[in-house]
Formats: sequence, C-alpha cells, structure tokens
Amino acid sequence: MDSAFHPIAERIRAAAADATPLRIRGGGTKDFHGEVPRGEVLSTAALTGIASYEPSELVVTVRAGTPLAELDAVLAEQGQCLPFEPPHFGAGGTVGGMVAAGLSGPARASVGAVRDYVLGATLVNGRGEVLSFGGQVMKNVAGYDVSRVLAGSLGTLGVIAEVSLKVLPVAPAEATLEFAPCSQADALRLLNEWGGRPLPLNASCWFEHAGAGVLRLRLRGAVAAVEAACAHLGGERKDNARAAADWQALRDQQLPWFASTDRPEAKDALWRLSLPQTAPVIALEGTTAPLIEWHGGQRWYKAPPEQAARIREAAHAAGGHATLFRMPASRAAETGVPRFDALSAPVARIHRALMQEFDPHRLFDRGRLLAHDPADE
Repeated sequence: MDSAFHPIAERIRAAAADATPLRIRGGGTKDFHGEVPRGEVLSTAALTGIASYEPSELVVTVRAGTPLAELDAVLAEQGQCLPFEPPHFGAGGTVGGMVAAGLSGPARASVGAVRDYVLGATLVNGRGEVLSFGGQVMKNVAGYDVSRVLAGSLGTLGVIAEVSLKVLPVAPAEATLEFAPCSQADALRLLNEWGGRPLPLNASCWFEHAGAGVLRLRLRGAVAAVEAACAHLGGERKDNARAAADWQALRDQQLPWFASTDRPEAKDALWRLSLPQTAPVIALEGTTAPLIEWHGGQRWYKAPPEQAARIREAAHAAGGHATLFRMPASRAAETGVPRFDALSAPVARIHRALMQEFDPHRLFDRGRLLAHDPADE
C-alpha cells in the first residue's frame, strides 16, 4: 500500500471504532452539491501529485487531492486535455471531487461524461482497506466496473485516493458561432437538425439576453472540418479568446444568467433538468426562460424550491429528471425538498447494496446522495 494512503486508512479505522460519521472533502468547491454534508471532515488535501503520466499512451494517474487547475496545466504542456471539461467551481477544485461529483462541462454531449474517462481507481473503503479497481488501459476493464461507479458517488463508498484517467489531444481547430435572434424552439430544432449531420459539433448554449434568444455553437476538430462547418452553418464567428472565456464561465456557472441563485436573499433555486435532446420546449409557469446546454439535453431553470413537484412532473413527462442543483445556504436546511429525484426501487436497492458492501459501518455520509434511506429508520 502506498504510504501516502496510510493516514486516511488509519483515520477511517479509528472512526469505525468510535462510530464517528465522516464526510469526505477535497477543496470544498462542491459542498453545495447534493444534500447538506454531515459528519466530521475527512480531508484529502494531503493526497496530491501526479503519480504517472504517459502522454504517448493518453493516460494520467493522479492523487485525489491534486487541484484540477494543476492537472489541466500539466496536460496543456503536452497539448492534451480532459475533453469532458469538468467544472472547477473555484480555485480549490480537486481531481477526487471531480470524480465524486461526476459533473461534466459544456462538451459532455459530444465527448462523453467523467465516468467514460475513468480507467482505474484506488479507494479506501469503510473498513480502512485500500482497494484498487480497473487499470491504466481500457482493455483492463472486466466484470463490474467499480472505478466508474465512483463517478457521482459523492463520497458514499469511500475515499477516492487515486484515479487513472484517459486524456485526449487538444483539437487542432476551434470556432464559436453565434446565432441571434434565435428563439428557444428554433434553437432546439437547429441543434437536432445539425446533430444528424457530419459536423464537428462540440458544445452549445442557448439563453435569453436583453429579451432576445441567443444560440452559441462551438465546433472542434480538424482544421478543414471546422472551416467547412463555419462556411456551411453561417452565423457570426466570435473571437476565439473571448469565446473561450465565455465557455469557461459557462462551465463554472459564472455567467450573469446564474448569478441570482447564489445570493443569500435569493428566493429562486437553480434547477437542472436532464432530458432527451429531442425534448420540446418546456415552459414552466412563473419562471424565466432557461439556459440550455448539451444540444438540448441539459436545461437550467430558476424557480423556488417549493415548486419541486411541478418541475419534476414536467421533467418526467418529457422523459427526464430534475435536480435541485443549487440554492442559498440560508434556505438549504429549511426547505425539506430532496436535491435529487427519487430513484426507482431497483436502482435504490443497488445503491444501498453498494454502500453496505463498501461501508458496512455506515461511516460515510450516504445521506449526501440519498436524502431518505429506509435503513436509517
């Protein structure tokens, strides 16, 4: 066992002996995600550094407490990147938090999610055992792929100590096109139409600005493919440096559209609707126009938490689900609205079985993921 993992394992064993609940924390930039965290903080701050990096093999192995910004910089030196653009949500975002949260950025619909790039992982479970899963190449994945199950687990299965990730070369060419004015219905129609063509689509974003709809489309790929797509699609081509800053702001929810939901006095929460890309316009009474990403597959709405039933009903009717993604901390404890949509009975049983297997002493904050666990009763 890597000596760097010893203190974590010892802390977990001591917590098991004392029945002390724990909550795992990296940089704390995603504390808002999921139910309100509970338990003593178990920090991964000491687990830093890149254990191995083989640019020619497109694989990097990184300890969980390593800042995402540090990993991005190392990859950029080799002309490579994490193509799913994980949100940082602040300077302290870490690699372990990236996997535990399972969140992906603007390019997710075109390149895949976090879990698609996790090749292997080292986990310290609720018994204080250090376990390794997967490997450093795709062909090593066999049987039940535990390393990818960790993506989105929010620390309920154990401490992600180290991960091996697939990386990709930075695209040779990139362009951002803007189409305005463009209604929400027209944007969804165009995105669905373009999705059926051999175009180098990478990311999209639709929102309203000053009362008019704006659709932005990012193209990435070979120089010839990007230039041909620009000529074919039209629109206004934006400056690459300025556009890159805007896409990064979208990734980290720093665009002005998101600003009102994190103010202490805000009444509205930020809702994330995950839907089929072909879902039609969903008009929610009393809400402003949404911000739409992932070619129609991810739609953000601003509405009070008390509108949960109505919002989730609309999402279900369209074939998707809704997450109460973010709201002022002052309201988080008082609403009583679950952050995540209810799981089906079979899926809930799988979740609880995995948690029991990896954390039999119930040390880790499983309530972060499951607001109501019948086993608690």
